[in-house]
Amino acid sequence: MPTTKPNAREIDCKVVYYGPAASGKTTNLRYVHGRLDPATRSELIAPTTDGDKTLFFDFVAVDMGMVGEYRTRFHLFTVPGQVRSNDTRLVVLRGVDGIIFVADSSADRLDANAESLHNLEQNLAAIGVDISALPCVVQYNKRDLAGALSVNELEAALNPGGLPAYEAVAINGRGVLETLTAISKQVITALG
Repeated sequence: MPTTKPNAREIDCKVVYYGPAASGKTTNLRYVHGRLDPATRSELIAPTTDGDKTLFFDFVAVDMGMVGEYRTRFHLFTVPGQVRSNDTRLVVLRGVDGIIFVADSSADRLDANAESLHNLEQNLAAIGVDISALPCVVQYNKRDLAGALSVNELEAALNPGGLPAYEAVAINGRGVLETLTAISKQVITALG
């Protein structure tokens, strides 16, 4: 549920990038951060391990301007992909208004994608959120890699409900802003 500050006429919305380890969640956020005017975004907070794995979460706040009579900000978070970090995932998901599920298109990562999607559903249920009532989009990242599964194969395995899905190559920005725009529209529409 968005945080509304009626006296200040501000709304803060939370979008979480979720997916398996090394699927491109942090790469998405880094690209978004680098493309935005510094006057409209916070600094990127991205603590990593020596192996460049997300330690806790990544974060950037984006000023989306006025929506109606309210200044609207989106707080963009990633979750760590490692299974051992599930407690952190639960904390990051609290108060979520929208999800971008980042799937790795590599054939050998299909099981990891499916496990992460199942984990997302379990974690949302644990905090009392029905995934079917939450704005969600799927991003099929790493479309440039040799051996990437076809979009039809990914859709059949990961998106039987037909959520909006976008192809991406986060390392060069292809599809990144389109994915963020899609979830932003869904979240703003859900504000009613």
